[in-house]
Amino acid sequence: NATVGGMDAYRAMCKAAEQDYEGFWARLADENLSWSKPYSKVLDESNAPFYKWFTGGELNVSANCLDKNVANGLGSKTAIVFEADDGKVTNVSYSDLLAKVSRIANGLKSLGVKKGDRVVIYMPMSVEGIAAMQACARIGATHSVVFGGFSAKSLQERIVDVGACAVFTADQQVRGGKQLPLKNIVDEALAMGGCEAVKNVIVYKRTGQGAEMQAGRDVYLEDLVAKQSDQCEPTIVDSEHPLFVLYTSGSTGKPKGVQHSSAGYLLWAMLTMKWTFDIKPNDVFWCTADIGWITGHTYITYGPLAVGATQIVFEGVPTYPNAGRFWEMIQRHKATIFYTAPTAIRSLIKASEADEKVHPKSYDLSSLRLLGSVGEPINPEAWMWYYKNVGHEKCPIVDTFWQTETGGHMITPLPGATTLVPGSCTLPLPGIMAAVVDEVGGDLPDGQGGILVVKRPWPSMIRTIWGDPERFKKSYFPEELGGKLYLAGDGAVRDKDNGNFTIMGRIDDVLNVSGHRMGTMEIESSLVANEMVAEAAVVGRPDDLTGEAIVAYVVLKGARPDGEQAKEIANSL
Repeated sequence: NATVGGMDAYRAMCKAAEQDYEGFWARLADENLSWSKPYSKVLDESNAPFYKWFTGGELNVSANCLDKNVANGLGSKTAIVFEADDGKVTNVSYSDLLAKVSRIANGLKSLGVKKGDRVVIYMPMSVEGIAAMQACARIGATHSVVFGGFSAKSLQERIVDVGACAVFTADQQVRGGKQLPLKNIVDEALAMGGCEAVKNVIVYKRTGQGAEMQAGRDVYLEDLVAKQSDQCEPTIVDSEHPLFVLYTSGSTGKPKGVQHSSAGYLLWAMLTMKWTFDIKPNDVFWCTADIGWITGHTYITYGPLAVGATQIVFEGVPTYPNAGRFWEMIQRHKATIFYTAPTAIRSLIKASEADEKVHPKSYDLSSLRLLGSVGEPINPEAWMWYYKNVGHEKCPIVDTFWQTETGGHMITPLPGATTLVPGSCTLPLPGIMAAVVDEVGGDLPDGQGGILVVKRPWPSMIRTIWGDPERFKKSYFPEELGGKLYLAGDGAVRDKDNGNFTIMGRIDDVLNVSGHRMGTMEIESSLVANEMVAEAAVVGRPDDLTGEAIVAYVVLKGARPDGEQAKEIANSL
């Protein structure tokens, strides 16, 4: 019995949204969120496309994720089953997590971090990383997480753009048995200039191998929280208060700081956990993403905790110590819902063909009841392999289409309701008015490819680009389409018979490599920054493993590069 029980129930929900759009969202907001002060207006469209949701309402996101569950008797329930790169497992209950988050929040306050300040988080996959995000939400500080694989330059650009006053990091990051010195990269980024607003660097001892600490600025996380109380009154914020800014590539060189709200974002994270993943109290949910991406925000840090779920959080990589790691973990932790990227699936198909021992059939995956795919369209061959070998043809696959900007799933099959079609993300969720249009915003008939748009605002949508409202309007609500349609930046087609959507790839200069968006201009400017390079042009080409691969054409100042120089240029990215 899925949360959305069958196609008739799905159609009834879609109809309710069409007939009374604001009433539909109000009902869901009242049922799902704990408000400190009720909202007075559901949707404010007076300053389109800068839409506001649940105007006048107040709440705290962290309290909605932690305090609410503890108050509802889930304090002793496991919130996080954390598995480190080396296989060491730590279980964290909702009460433990609330205490940890409260201590970090009090620590931040002791450093003078307050509501409205921005904090950059550059950390490994860890309970501490999730707790740091929740601690920011608890005191009303806006977090900006930067993926731990990004370079010092990328980190510096984001610290400068968001105006961060503090940075969370770790001495090292451990992935696939290798260590990466995160704190050194932070020091390098701060030394590049423009980061004068950063007063504090908080360092989590991941390996304990130490890091160079600057007196007066740097503090170890364990020292910061040692004397703090494990009680911290949540700071109540407005519905529209910026919960986080997350940078994503655009078609110009400069990354875009996607700004998300508090209430609308959290509501959609909860609803999609319920609708798409059909989450139940005894589920063990596992999303394999990193907190540096939107998937890790919505389906690790916020969604699962807001619905009181137990989830697996994994530090490592799917191929270490061998390519059976995912299957072995599903077997050991009895995961019931597994959500990963097509790139990971394709690499594991290859590995299992080469070695029977790491084939999913060598493991007991009978605990699984639902599979998911995220980040890029999944090709039908990989879909079928996943369905047969991992799900034993009994687990529905939710092939979720969404973006950093949308905050959560937009078009996806619903388990128990939607007929599954390999390679198609099927139908929009209730309340999501998706359509395929031509270059001037006119509706196209089903069966004809065009531009994917969303016709009405929805609660978890991007609010603006941090510090650049004009770019926000141009990027997402272009005048060419009438200024009112949200432009997803993807091409799509709807099936003539069933209305299912299939995503056909980007319509701009953005490449999708392993589900990560990379602007061609961003890569080009990074190449040209190398003193050997005069000019660079970047294009994508189809790739069996990553979906799309980067091909760079480079003109040097002087002679043609030899192998070593070519390597050096590639490494400078």
